[in-house]
Amino acid sequence: MIQRVPPWWFFVLFMVSGFSGLVYESIWSHYLRLFLGHAAYAQTLVLAIFMGGMALGSWLCSRYSRRWLNLLIGYAVAEGAIGLLALVFHPLYVATTDFAFDSAMPRLGSPAAAAGLNWVLAVLLVLPQSVLLGATFPLMSVGLIRRYPERAGRTLAPLYFTNSLGGAAGVLVSGFVLIRSVGLPGTAMTAGLVNVALAIVVWLLTRGSAETSGGRAIQTPARRSAPGYTLMLLVALLTGAASFIYEIGWIRMLSMVLGSSTHAFELMLSAFILGLAFGGLWIHRRIDAFAVPESALGVIQVAMGLLALATLAVYGEMFGAMRWLLQVVAKTDSGYSAFNLGSHLIAHALLRRGHGEGAVGAGQANRDFLFAAAEQEWARALWRRYAPGLQTASRNPLPELLKGHLFGAHQGEGI
Repeated sequence: MIQRVPPWWFFVLFMVSGFSGLVYESIWSHYLRLFLGHAAYAQTLVLAIFMGGMALGSWLCSRYSRRWLNLLIGYAVAEGAIGLLALVFHPLYVATTDFAFDSAMPRLGSPAAAAGLNWVLAVLLVLPQSVLLGATFPLMSVGLIRRYPERAGRTLAPLYFTNSLGGAAGVLVSGFVLIRSVGLPGTAMTAGLVNVALAIVVWLLTRGSAETSGGRAIQTPARRSAPGYTLMLLVALLTGAASFIYEIGWIRMLSMVLGSSTHAFELMLSAFILGLAFGGLWIHRRIDAFAVPESALGVIQVAMGLLALATLAVYGEMFGAMRWLLQVVAKTDSGYSAFNLGSHLIAHALLRRGHGEGAVGAGQANRDFLFAAAEQEWARALWRRYAPGLQTASRNPLPELLKGHLFGAHQGEGI
């Protein structure tokens, strides 16, 4: 049955998955802000646990997914579990905070012990869903690659683009629409129902159809490839660390411009992920054409660093733009909507430089485009050199690549 389903169906479904995933990240920052009593700490913790949990989920996939005949069924199970956890998140949060404030904290002998308990409980609240969210990309991507082995690059890039595009929309809809309309509990339940519906749809599309190798033989990477393989994983880790150091720094910078750390978090997260989405789109038609993907990755890495430094040159101008915006918008509901739109444009202005093509030699560049391009290049390089038989190989490098990148992001947030 699955062979008759066009791949773009799954791209659309994965966009919806990205939407709900970033709704969770948004509302968790609100929940944990109330629990920890500090918005900046809550935002940093949510980002760290979100990325660290996703790294763990990707690692688990790299260890155990090779035993599964149908990875898309595994994806459906993961989406369903995410949805069910979201449906019970609010009552679980209430029970946890009641326990912490009414029973545990009064018995502790020091403020440091009480703060430590709160942080541990906060981690436990969001870690299980984060691990499951980390499993969704490798399960979906490798599952589709097994079924459509002739279009490996054309599968990875659209998945990245659609998932990131959905995530950029999800964080904005959560922060500016859903929370205001249905509150935090209603927002969590809405995202949970979306995940349950996704699980049902994917299950119906994939049940009773085992994935095949497409007639390719299993190939084992040569011993001489091992050093390069490890180097690519190290590059993934370091770039993940750098990218989320940027993100945390930009959230702090933008909060000083906007005067609201909550909106700064959501606007920066949306702008950051939207840039990643269009990076995936830009690389989509080019990823299979690079003769030496490692060289393209090197150029992109240098461009990322230079354009990140260029952020400092435009940051000072953002205060003047915000001052002008506050002067011209009316103090009404429609004026508030215009203010939010202007704030979003300011967030994009802090990140954007032009177009991603220019970063590799055709003009100006967009720093965010390059993060996604770099990630696609890692996948492509690993694909070509170390796992030509990925769809049936006993060792699956793609989840390990994601694990390294996401673990690096987790470490970067801590730094």
